[in-house]
Amino acid sequence: MTKGCFITVEGGEGAGKTSALDAIEEMLRENGRSVVRTREPGGIPIAEQIRSIILDVDHTRMDPRTEALLYAAARRQHLVEKVLPALEAGHVVLCDRFIDSSLAYQGYARGIGFEDILAINEFAIEGRYPDLTLLFRVDPDVGLSRIHRDQSREQNRLDQEALTFHQKVKEGYERIVETYPERVVEIDANQSFDQVVADAVRMIKQRLSL
Repeated sequence: MTKGCFITVEGGEGAGKTSALDAIEEMLRENGRSVVRTREPGGIPIAEQIRSIILDVDHTRMDPRTEALLYAAARRQHLVEKVLPALEAGHVVLCDRFIDSSLAYQGYARGIGFEDILAINEFAIEGRYPDLTLLFRVDPDVGLSRIHRDQSREQNRLDQEALTFHQKVKEGYERIVETYPERVVEIDANQSFDQVVADAVRMIKQRLSL
């Protein structure tokens, strides 16, 4: 059986990842591909429980290294329980966030260190990186204004961070692009939603011949 394809979508808060994933999933299904849609942290019961701990707005005292370890733990369980079996079955796995989020948020914005977070997460994923990562680049102030207008969006602890934190996240993603140019493709998420989706779909078709 043909092995599947692992596509992740990354970006700062308010980049529009979730809405774009809806359109990408629809496109893939229309092209006859079997799709497994998931997210991080979460996607399976154990990881969803860890997610509730990490993102709880009352957990403001959480140590940055504790946060990083919880993300890595959730990622490991999600990978072995859901992602890898789906790929072995030949599905396209669409995942909202993966290892790059930890590198940008905990490694860079939290100041723990890119290499330390990379080491923790390489232990968790055992070398199973995405086949393609779409990085939705949005100006932090634009992204934050979007989430503050969206009353239906899940509010979490990261939304309470100052603008300077989200600017560091953006810088962290810039380093990721430099580190993994063969895997990470940038999408300008400051554009209209329709244009963002069009760019994302074109990149998927070009890079993965879908």
